[in-house]
Amino acid sequence: MDNRERFEDIFKNTIKRAGADKMWEYLTSPASDFFVAPASARFHGAYEGGLAEHSLNVYDCLCDYVERERAKSLYNMNFSEETLAIVSLLHDVCKINCYKPGFRNVKDETGTWIKVPTYEFNDEMPYGHGEKSVYIINGYMRLSREEAFAIRYHMGFSGVEDARSVGQAFEMYPLAFALSVADMEATYYIEGKK
Repeated sequence: MDNRERFEDIFKNTIKRAGADKMWEYLTSPASDFFVAPASARFHGAYEGGLAEHSLNVYDCLCDYVERERAKSLYNMNFSEETLAIVSLLHDVCKINCYKPGFRNVKDETGTWIKVPTYEFNDEMPYGHGEKSVYIINGYMRLSREEAFAIRYHMGFSGVEDARSVGQAFEMYPLAFALSVADMEATYYIEGKK
């Protein structure tokens, strides 16, 4: 099963709320490059299909994280499968249509400049990162408050947000913290810079 098939299987079998069908239509429409887009311009998932692969990695990391006994009993991280699928699979929909193929010059092992393929970031709807994903998703299906905060703050302290706001969101909504941990684990330990 390839990434698109696995994503579709999880999405369609887990996300059942009103509007999920419209969200799926958007993700697979000509207006969206979700399944071919990279996850970044030069770092993790900076290749065709990287965004879908990253989303699946975050899903796996998040499901593993909240299954720990400590997360359940001490931190009360008891979320529905639907919620886990929504926040992990859709946390980066803000990246749809933002990466365009391009080239950059780098030196090869002999010191000669060569052109290598890369992606250039061009966001035609600069609405932020997490908040843009929340905005896009809410156009198709309604998020719970905790889901919205989790997606909004999934960058954690590595984003440009005020640290007090991040900390407060993490205290109020354990899902926000868990998604941030899952996103960092996927980014730095599973994908890394290739």
